Amino acid sequence: MAVLEISAPITRPTRLPPIVVELWRDKSGLLGLTIIVLLLLMAIFAPLLAPYDPAVQAVTTRLKPPFWVEGGSMAHLLGTDQLGRDVLSRVIFGARASLLVGTSVVALAGTFGVLLGLFAGYKGGRTDAIIMRLVDIQVAFPGLLLILLIVSVVGPGTTTMIVVLACTNWMIYARLVRGIVLTIRQSAYVEAAEMTGCKPNRVIFKHVLPNLSSPLLTLGILEFTNVVLAEAAMSFLGLGIQPPATSWGLDVANGRDYIFVAWWLITFPGLSIAVTVLSINLFANWLRVTTDPQEREKRFARQKMAERRRSRSPLISKA
Repeated sequence: MAVLEISAPITRPTRLPPIVVELWRDKSGLLGLTIIVLLLLMAIFAPLLAPYDPAVQAVTTRLKPPFWVEGGSMAHLLGTDQLGRDVLSRVIFGARASLLVGTSVVALAGTFGVLLGLFAGYKGGRTDAIIMRLVDIQVAFPGLLLILLIVSVVGPGTTTMIVVLACTNWMIYARLVRGIVLTIRQSAYVEAAEMTGCKPNRVIFKHVLPNLSSPLLTLGILEFTNVVLAEAAMSFLGLGIQPPATSWGLDVANGRDYIFVAWWLITFPGLSIAVTVLSINLFANWLRVTTDPQEREKRFARQKMAERRRSRSPLISKA
């Protein structure tokens, strides 16, 4: 009798999306994205992660060093400040302020600048001249003076800082978008859309704007780092986040008088700013290379050349 053998079903490995594979190969970009995700989670779940309320003062435990330094304790892992507040809790809650300000400023400045750049580049003529003269005036006006004027009239605070930084950053988006629109305005797909009877607004938002996603995404991420640094600088000068709220820049400002007595007051908020900016830059660099077709061709050519060299090396050694 013949025995029928039933073979087990062949399981094929699941294929990951190409963008995930490219990110896995780029270790620096993967590291940057991992740190960004951790910072976002830390900011969202700050009330659950922070061991203490960042505004609660305890003068009896003031200027306690971190736990690994003589005199420190596990009750305050990163020590306490001059008012007895837990440094670790303030660092965790400080991420909320920095990420909130960065996201809000990029969204406001990016939306306003992109809209003006689109209409300036597509309309041309008098519209382009008026918008670009506004950009030139805004660029020529000292940004610090504008910040001081607005803050002196309205008063310092988180909302004021977001509005001020958005007013001093929209020109970058407008100039970039205008330059790109001028180059693609005479493209075949734009002319085809106009010939089929599409209205100018539909051409701008349905045909022109989607082709700007790659450079705008990279620019927005890079500008996010500048906004984080600007927020820290304004808070350091007393023009940004105001007590009892906390931010990394405000903590650095509060600890500058104790730099030789309690180094941890400015070290950990400063490291938080540096790590955030570095991780965003690493991820933005990978994103720029991945979304730019020319950069992708260059990377593909380099990979092919490296594979050819590796394939030839055994033959050369045998010879």
